Amino acid sequence: MTEAGEYREKQADDAATSAVGRASEALEYVERARGHLYSMHQLIGRADLLFEEAADLFREAGEEEAADRLQRDVVGRNVLDGRWTFQVVDEFDDLYHGVVTEAVRSLEREYHDGERHVYEARMKEQRRTHGRSGHEHRPAAAHDPSLETDPAER
Repeated sequence: MTEAGEYREKQADDAATSAVGRASEALEYVERARGHLYSMHQLIGRADLLFEEAADLFREAGEEEAADRLQRDVVGRNVLDGRWTFQVVDEFDDLYHGVVTEAVRSLEREYHDGERHVYEARMKEQRRTHGRSGHEHRPAAAHDPSLETDPAER
């Protein structure tokens, strides 16, 4: 291949790596959003239990009307139309999270032989000070070859 052809191929490879890196970054945001959904699921679930405890305490205090109102109007209430939070999380996982995760993993398989974070690995190599403590390529005790992100060091 000519020098110009090699240059164009490297540019295409760099551009594809940047694109896969951007998709991977997007997936990281999706993962964070998913974590927030799970937090909401747990927080609302705990709140529901506390509302029930409050209703019980009102009942013990002889405040039947307040207890009944909490029990009837709040405890067990849907957070979205017809849905509790577990259903929101499940629907998110099934309709969105699984699809976008597979899309990014597919790009990683197609462009990087299934390796993840190739863009970041290249950035690390550019930014680290070779031979300097605290700037190692990988942990000295990393015996699992799948931890290696630099094909030159395999």
